[in-house]
Amino acid sequence: MALIGREHWSRKLFLICNYLFLTGLSLSMLLPFLNVIAQSFSGAVAIDRGDVLFWPVDFTLNYYQYVFDDASIWRAFGITVYITVVGTLINLAATSSLAYPLSRTEYVGRKYVLLFVLLTMIFTAPLIPQFILMRELDLVNTLWALMIPTAISAFNLIVLRSFFVQIPPELIDSARIDGCGELRILWSLVLPLSKPALATIGIFYSVTNWNKYMDALYYLNDRKLYPLQVKLRELLINDDLVDTGNLPFDVSSQSVQGVQMAVILVATVPIIMLYPFLQRYFIKGMLIGSIKS
Repeated sequence: MALIGREHWSRKLFLICNYLFLTGLSLSMLLPFLNVIAQSFSGAVAIDRGDVLFWPVDFTLNYYQYVFDDASIWRAFGITVYITVVGTLINLAATSSLAYPLSRTEYVGRKYVLLFVLLTMIFTAPLIPQFILMRELDLVNTLWALMIPTAISAFNLIVLRSFFVQIPPELIDSARIDGCGELRILWSLVLPLSKPALATIGIFYSVTNWNKYMDALYYLNDRKLYPLQVKLRELLINDDLVDTGNLPFDVSSQSVQGVQMAVILVATVPIIMLYPFLQRYFIKGMLIGSIKS
């Protein structure tokens, strides 16, 4: 009984420490985000004095009016949405097309292809040869340069391949007997059964595409093609606000930091809102390979 009692208190102590650690970790992520939200709704004087913590002071919507009145921000936002949607579709199509043959035992050479894919996780392509390749393909200064080179992620490929491996081979054999080709099997049988895995890597790809930054700096020269993250960088390093003439307040009296916080929220909230719609698929997909029959 004494041994059982000691194990009970040891487990309770572990749970308490675990809860405290996870709570502290969650607060370290949540509180800075709350501060950003509070500053985006606070007055310029309160922000400059450092009075804003986790609740807006001198509530105002002027920063969001400034952001929504800036045509360049809307253009960058639209480009980011386009890159996220089209780029993610390209990612899913390319990753599925490669993961499927790598998951089937009847395809010769799949182990060597998978080995080459794994090597890309260790050794990345140098920047200068990669830029020369993009230039020779006429992809420089086009949005395709932000989507084509990163069409397949080695990590996401392994996740999807692991899910495809779990599909019973009898189903695929039955489809072949019925006269289905490999493309039809992939589209009509394998992909519908792989929604959890597709949702998981779809979220990963969407977040990556939404946060495109370095590739845009490398390959884009036209400022009209800049995505939202690059536009955000310009606002973060710029200490002056441009008066568009359409705003009902004096721009010079506003806080640059407040505008920066508003842009950060505009760039962050849309991609966060994607998660609740895919949550149940995402949780299933993250459990791939954790349970063995």
